[in-house]
Amino acid sequence: MHVISGLDTGGAEAFLVQLATALQLRGFEQEVVSVTTRGTHAAALVAAGIPVHALNVGSLAGAMAAAGRLAALIRKMQPEVVQGWMYYGDLFAALANRIVPGKRRLYWNLRASDTVEGGYGRLVRINAKLSAWPDVVIANSQTGLDFHLQHGYRPRRTAVIPNGVNTGKFRPDVADRAALRAELGLAADAVVAIHVARLNPMKDHATFLNAMQSLPTLRGLLVGGGTETLGLPGNVGALGLRGDVARLYRCADLVVSSSAFAEGFSNVLAEGMSSGLVPVATDVGDARLIVGDTGQIVPIRDPEALAKAIATEAGRPDLDARKRAARARMVENFTLDRAVERFAALYADG
Repeated sequence: MHVISGLDTGGAEAFLVQLATALQLRGFEQEVVSVTTRGTHAAALVAAGIPVHALNVGSLAGAMAAAGRLAALIRKMQPEVVQGWMYYGDLFAALANRIVPGKRRLYWNLRASDTVEGGYGRLVRINAKLSAWPDVVIANSQTGLDFHLQHGYRPRRTAVIPNGVNTGKFRPDVADRAALRAELGLAADAVVAIHVARLNPMKDHATFLNAMQSLPTLRGLLVGGGTETLGLPGNVGALGLRGDVARLYRCADLVVSSSAFAEGFSNVLAEGMSSGLVPVATDVGDARLIVGDTGQIVPIRDPEALAKAIATEAGRPDLDARKRAARARMVENFTLDRAVERFAALYADG
């Protein structure tokens, strides 16, 4: 039974859908509980035959009653493993699991790194006090695990399982590239940098836009909820929330992550690289591990450094070879199958 803070758009939510679906196919029966609402990802889970429950927590006053409802679900479904996801999911999973007697295992899942700047300091402190309750605390990045250990987490056992990317879904496609460029008004020979992120302070769209404004010969493309409301330089377009992101990557050459804090393992970097894009990213979370020597890492909140890195990669004569190397790195190291295998092994052996 997975317990997650919510099921709306987000990297952790999307990865949970992929993981639960794959585990279900392997014979591990899955249930998903959203602390808030069913959200946009619920339909994909239900389509995969995975029941979805929503606690509909909207206020602190309703939190204890919701924990009781989750405990009732645990008592009814009798899962072997209760798996928390993100801070609220971890907290509710721990409290409800404590209420119901039994020998089931409790796991927590940390999906971010430096979240104090994002306003989660109090929640980090609360969860740190309970961090010896889970049998295993899983993190999707070493940076994220280190951050939480430095902020008081004292788990009995830890595991780092990086996110995996579906390299069959996120792949280059010459025909799609040409069709999308025509559809979006992008010249066939334009060098395009794509930035995929919802409008949120942690994603630091301003640094990307300032960098692109200084690179008028390149084209930028924003994808993500709220991006259509931003003021943009003339060489950048915004598409807002889209359901065809895997296809949209194919029109670009570079994938850029300008996040300022909180990233653990960036799904966007992995997806873009798997799609054959050269990565340029700020030094947040495990970006260095993901990118390796296939792209560039720059300091946070530094538009000049980001612009220089984008321009350097865009101007390389071996750009096509760099694209192939980026995809090869994902295929060799960060596939979805590899991540699923590691979760399956953890669930199987306890």
